[in-house]
Amino acid sequence: MSTWQERKKTAILILENGIKLKGYGVGAYGVAVGEICFNTAMSGYQEILTDPSYAGQIICFTFPHIGNVGTNEEDNEASNENAKETVRGCILKTDISEPANYRATNNFNNWLKKKNIIGISGIDTRALTSLIRENGMINGVIAHEKNSEFDETALKSKLDEFSGLVGLDLAKEVTIDKNYSFNETVWQWNKGFGKLEREDFHIVAIDYGIKKNILRCLAFKGAKVTIVPAKTPANEILKLNPDGIFLSNGPGDPAAMAEYAVPIIKELIASNLPLFGICLGHQLLALALGAKTIKMHQGHHGANHPVQDLTTTKVEITSMNHGFAVDRDSLPEGVIETHISLFDGSNCGIALKDRPVFSVQYHPEASPGPHDSHYLFTRFINLIRKNKGLNLEPEVELIGAAE
Repeated sequence: MSTWQERKKTAILILENGIKLKGYGVGAYGVAVGEICFNTAMSGYQEILTDPSYAGQIICFTFPHIGNVGTNEEDNEASNENAKETVRGCILKTDISEPANYRATNNFNNWLKKKNIIGISGIDTRALTSLIRENGMINGVIAHEKNSEFDETALKSKLDEFSGLVGLDLAKEVTIDKNYSFNETVWQWNKGFGKLEREDFHIVAIDYGIKKNILRCLAFKGAKVTIVPAKTPANEILKLNPDGIFLSNGPGDPAAMAEYAVPIIKELIASNLPLFGICLGHQLLALALGAKTIKMHQGHHGANHPVQDLTTTKVEITSMNHGFAVDRDSLPEGVIETHISLFDGSNCGIALKDRPVFSVQYHPEASPGPHDSHYLFTRFINLIRKNKGLNLEPEVELIGAAE
């Protein structure tokens, strides 16, 4: 007759405030140190974990059932598969179940191992989320060991060595090494990804950690996209003869990369070409215009954040992922605030009064998230159209809608 045995807890989470939580290891074996943030999205965990903007972070998912739809080869968002930095780890409430989705090609736990992502399940993620809400984002370390033996002193030392994200330039760790072109368009139901059929415009995107779906949205609007490394000089970008410039999302502290990014962006603004920035690109544009950025208390991470477009009064539900923000009180003369968060009133968009330049803090490309903000890609293309003397498109057009 067999006797019941308690399941081995093969992982431990140690927070910088001294709290220790044991759970069940998932994904790769090893140790992961990073800043812990919580993400409130109810879907899209694969896209979230492959978003380069999460480099240096450990994600605590507030939705309990992570992994139940499995993974596939289409939903990875990292455009640079050889990036030196990625998401550090993940924290889950429940065990990973077998996938139950027709698009699934792999079990989530196997996918985590393949991506070398270390995780822990069996944690009260609601309590951890409340801790972060009350005290701000906190650094932590996850250890996943098959034999359940943890050297807590060594783990604490690794945690103490982690500097945190303030002052950390992670864009240089995720950007590409050389230029490349992109012509894949957005995914459509039962069709998959499309291909750019006609190159109406040429956009140069500066890669600070760009997501694939941003590139797809630009290509869907008829643009050939050339992606260049983060430190590419402005004169080299302009030699490519772009119709517009895009500043991408990315990880880390924008102020830490201002020394090389701001001079480039200033030259690009002076060119009078249409320019559009998202997330980190928004923050870097603000720095180039003379504003300041600040570290947020808990950041915005999820797919359900309400934002108001002050230029139209429209309210949209958006996808967000940022731990830094533009200080609205530092916006200089000539820069208008175009979007605000309806959660906390923080800045979510800016534009120049006298040049075709604008940016937003959130992610209009979603993936995951709602499509409310897709109109911003049309707004960018319309600036290019206006610059070339072409007719404008209505902003209500939906990207990815079935034709």
